[in-house]
Amino acid sequence: MINRTVTFARQNAPESLRVAARRAQLEARNVRLRFAVQVTTRSAFDNIYHCAARKTASQWIKALFGDPIVYRHSGLLPYVPRYYKWQHPEPPPRGRVALSMFLSYQKFETVPKPDTWRAFFVYRDPRDMVVSNYFSTLKTHGPMGDIPELRRQLAGKPEKDGLIHLIGHLNKKGTFRALRSWATAAEDERIALFRYEDPTGARQAEELDRLLRHCGIVVPPDDLTTLRDRYSFDRMRGNQAVSHYRKGAAGDWQNHFDDDIYQAFATATGNLIELLGYPARHQVPTPRQGS
Repeated sequence: MINRTVTFARQNAPESLRVAARRAQLEARNVRLRFAVQVTTRSAFDNIYHCAARKTASQWIKALFGDPIVYRHSGLLPYVPRYYKWQHPEPPPRGRVALSMFLSYQKFETVPKPDTWRAFFVYRDPRDMVVSNYFSTLKTHGPMGDIPELRRQLAGKPEKDGLIHLIGHLNKKGTFRALRSWATAAEDERIALFRYEDPTGARQAEELDRLLRHCGIVVPPDDLTTLRDRYSFDRMRGNQAVSHYRKGAAGDWQNHFDDDIYQAFATATGNLIELLGYPARHQVPTPRQGS
């Protein structure tokens, strides 16, 4: 009952009201962090930039970098640009972790930065991104931007037609081009790429440590274990604050893509799957029934 109420509120409250409420919540949490948490070590970097495409665990990243443990060992407060009507290429405030910057590599390059910074981009198998986008848009995502109209369009179509429609929509928005831009960017030690499947999967502890260290945040082993347990994918999926998590399983696309859907996807994305290092369709084992 509570979950249904939260979902209804998320889907029906005006976007301006929801954004203002989230900004107030973030600012209140940051005040509590400043006064309640003693910073023991500081990151060597003035700013951290989290860049991503949608449906690549952005809520997970937000929760992680808003945790008191991470603040204690970094001194960096979370900042969500969308809550502040941020416009590209404005620079986020210094001393913050700028979260959920949905930018191509080329646009990120033009954002003014301090002398010391680090950035990371989280990507995911684009086929799973399509499926996750489909169910999120149809059922759980808040009514921001073009979501209400897209939800109306998807609701009037069978799943197959809806997935094909969504592939075209994502292609038109530039989602696949943005993924390609990061995958083909020149190597830069200040920027690291992370696969969604790693920090949320079996290698979570190692990937968490690698992610935080890239950001100049060294977390002691006991605290790292706490973070790993606190932000396990299963636990996050049951959290009302991020209740739009569905399966989150790598390869779930196999349960939804048929030949026609895959052809539409391949036409829109070209060699993106291989470029990102994921197996081609013929290389993926057939999923077990009911998986």
